[in-house]
Amino acid sequence: MLGMSALDLARVQFGFTITFHIVFPAITIGLASYLATLEGLWLWTGKTVYRNLYHFWSRIFAVNFGMGVVSGLVMAYQFGTNWSQYSEFAGSITGPLLTYEVLTAFFLEAGFLGVMLFGWNKVGPRLHFFATLMVALGTLISATWILASNSWMQTPQGHEIINGVVVPVDWLAIIFNPSFPYRLAHMVMAAFISTALMVAASAAWHLLRGNRQLEIRRMFTMAIACLLLATPLQIFIGDLHGLNTLEHQPAKLAAMEGHWENKPGEGVPLILFGWPDMEAETTRYKLEIPRLGGLILTHEWDGQYPGLKEFAPEDRPNATVVFWSFRIMVGLGLLMLLLAVWGSWALWRGRGHESRALSRFALWMGPSGLIALLAGWYTTEIGRQPWVVYGLMRTSDAVSNHSELTLSVTLLVLLVVYVAVFGTGIVYMLKLIRQGPDTNEVPPDGESLNQRPARPLSAATPLLDSAPARSTTRN
Repeated sequence: MLGMSALDLARVQFGFTITFHIVFPAITIGLASYLATLEGLWLWTGKTVYRNLYHFWSRIFAVNFGMGVVSGLVMAYQFGTNWSQYSEFAGSITGPLLTYEVLTAFFLEAGFLGVMLFGWNKVGPRLHFFATLMVALGTLISATWILASNSWMQTPQGHEIINGVVVPVDWLAIIFNPSFPYRLAHMVMAAFISTALMVAASAAWHLLRGNRQLEIRRMFTMAIACLLLATPLQIFIGDLHGLNTLEHQPAKLAAMEGHWENKPGEGVPLILFGWPDMEAETTRYKLEIPRLGGLILTHEWDGQYPGLKEFAPEDRPNATVVFWSFRIMVGLGLLMLLLAVWGSWALWRGRGHESRALSRFALWMGPSGLIALLAGWYTTEIGRQPWVVYGLMRTSDAVSNHSELTLSVTLLVLLVVYVAVFGTGIVYMLKLIRQGPDTNEVPPDGESLNQRPARPLSAATPLLDSAPARSTTRN
């Protein structure tokens, strides 16, 4: 396919499937915590606005959760089908960590998901709130195990290599490897921000159409408040993560900054824009601020860090891709901060729900959290190349022995199936969002499902089956 090798096709296939998959767990993490917050506020205040918002977003959560589970299965199978050499080399690390994720997080989520989605009229409010908390906790535990596994691939420790195979010797060192705390915090915060932006965009869509019911206004206010808290914290975590990357993966950091070589006695500039040329070993058309790059990363006026020329050409990541994916993430992060500050100021002045300019900005920023999350993931994973386990195993040594034809066919099949299945799911979620919260809704229970076995997606059907009129003037 397009003249690509089997290795290239295997990487494209994995990149394609993880691009689809990572979006759904991110929304699941954010929405689960949002739902727990809404139900907690309802129990605390007794205000029905929080209950109505809970039932509205629980439907979207159900659809998203289902798609996340399905897309995750494909990811797990690829370790054995396309990356069998990696599985043989590091399966003693990856296998147990993924098993722990299933035994703790997934079972916890699955065990309480039915109560959360269908038990509103079956159990007491405190028990139902406990079930929601357990689902939210399960999503965070799931992220912990997955990030522990991936972080070990970035900064491996706690192991020995015996007869060409990784053998674990210290599980605490494996789990709490040097990059794990920063990557976990960065990912979870990205999930919260992505969800807040989606909620804000949903509310903005209704506000632009004149729907100013209490649920819509409260939804918008909560989303802006979350952004105001989470966005600056994410920037701070990102800075710490960058310092950690400089210490443990300096080639990746050099690629992120488009930095090729140091000049004697001169601090490294911060390159705002440019085009890293891998062949010419330089960054063309660059716009830079003298010394600022070294000052940020080393806290010294003449600070320097290794450039790409200090690494062998075969050990360098693709600086062109990493440089720009990093800037997309940072640029969108600054726009998120702008939305948080502008929205907070407008709400404080009492004009946040009436400003059409603010609502348009929030609507356009809706997908930015997920785009930034993907850009950050590409920065992390492409920046690790050419290693699948940093410093231990090259990606070219990890791939299975498949032909180009086999991988081309499977990639095409995945393209068609993913677009059809998950495209339909995404359209369905958008349709639910367009319906908006129902202020006269009766919480769903088993009776409304005609006694059929309840599936997660069943929780999304009542809203589309009936859309009663809604008041837009509640206070």
